[in-house]
Amino acid sequence: MRLLRPALIPALALVAAFAALPARAGVDIEEITTPGGINAWLVEEHSIPFVALELRFRGGTSLDAPDKRGAVNLMTGLLEEGTGEMDARAFARAARDIAAEFRYRAGDDAVSVSARFLTETRDTAVDLLRASITEPSLAPDAIERVREQVIAGLKSDLKDPDSIARNAFSRLVFGDHPYGSPEEGTIESVEALSRDDLLAAHRAVFARDRVYVSAVGDITPDELSALLDRLLGDLPQTGAPLPGRATENLPGGVEVIGFDTPQSSVIFGQPGIDREDPDFFAAYILNRIIGGGGFESRLMTEVREKRGLTYGIYTYLSDKDNGEIWVGSVSSANDRVAEAIAVIRDQWTRIRDEGVSAGELADAKTYITGAYPLRFDGNGPIANIAVGMQLDGLPRDYIDTRNDRMNAVTLEDINRVARELLDPEKLTFVVVGRPEGLNSTLN
Repeated sequence: MRLLRPALIPALALVAAFAALPARAGVDIEEITTPGGINAWLVEEHSIPFVALELRFRGGTSLDAPDKRGAVNLMTGLLEEGTGEMDARAFARAARDIAAEFRYRAGDDAVSVSARFLTETRDTAVDLLRASITEPSLAPDAIERVREQVIAGLKSDLKDPDSIARNAFSRLVFGDHPYGSPEEGTIESVEALSRDDLLAAHRAVFARDRVYVSAVGDITPDELSALLDRLLGDLPQTGAPLPGRATENLPGGVEVIGFDTPQSSVIFGQPGIDREDPDFFAAYILNRIIGGGGFESRLMTEVREKRGLTYGIYTYLSDKDNGEIWVGSVSSANDRVAEAIAVIRDQWTRIRDEGVSAGELADAKTYITGAYPLRFDGNGPIANIAVGMQLDGLPRDYIDTRNDRMNAVTLEDINRVARELLDPEKLTFVVVGRPEGLNSTLN
């Protein structure tokens, strides 16, 4: 999902310098529970007077009421638009004056709140953050301003073949489930949202029974414990019920949506794999070999390098809380997109039937394990990874064991998973453009 708008609060040079810590070989995560019952993961780092705090509220835009699609997204965009007597400019100025940075984002499965602040102004920063989360003003003029921004984005999407393909694919696969419609809502649904709808969305999202917390930096367990009870202690214990599992529709075949553009945009996919499945690591590596490895992937080699059918093609494992799919994307000239799809189908079948080579597996492992430590390049990235681990139900030692688990995948493992998981018969394509020699088979 796109961000609603650029963050109003620029990080000062001092904060930017603090965020650029060297990559670390290991991360020592401590789990704490506050007197108020809030659980959090902490990585103490006292070398600089700076803290990165990450909050995730599970549910996200999936908590929208069926006839209020876009409410959580719009509400989240208003959190930086003022609180109490502060309007958006005053709130931004107050944060800037203490070199604090706050960001808010709504996604399918979680609303994210990110904070960066200095030790010496921590109390003031927490007061500002608390006010934005628990007491947003949701002023009428701010609602209309942010609503216009969201609607402008939605109108732009109607003219963008990539967005049309992505939304149509989600609708086909997930139907009436919240995953089946844009997180931002539709023009009609967003236009109809009232302030009461946004207040209801706020109550649905911000509750203590669904919050996940990580902190990295210059703060002790006792200090973090007190901070979190002060920050989150007044939130209600429970929010709206979380959505149920999606029933995925991936029948195989092609849906063509006519659109005047010189090249067709394509989204394709098949059933995926749950993050908790024992074969997930093998599937992760397999995805890199198939389409997640840039110029080294099979699909890039076959579709771009050998045949010149596209500038780029990629695949990824989409593991949502309530549905898993294996997704890919490609664009190709209208007179060549049918050939591109044929090559994708052929490679899907070849890899299922013939497997991958020992060399491909070794190259994928080398990249995956070598790139992993580079993610831990500062307090903010570490806090973001730690809170994501919690959402995924991963243990605290995952950072230390992850590469060993990747390296433990054998050629037999990955080729068995290819045979069991790859399903050319369910590979489903949504094509937006004027593709030649390609007709819908799903209508």
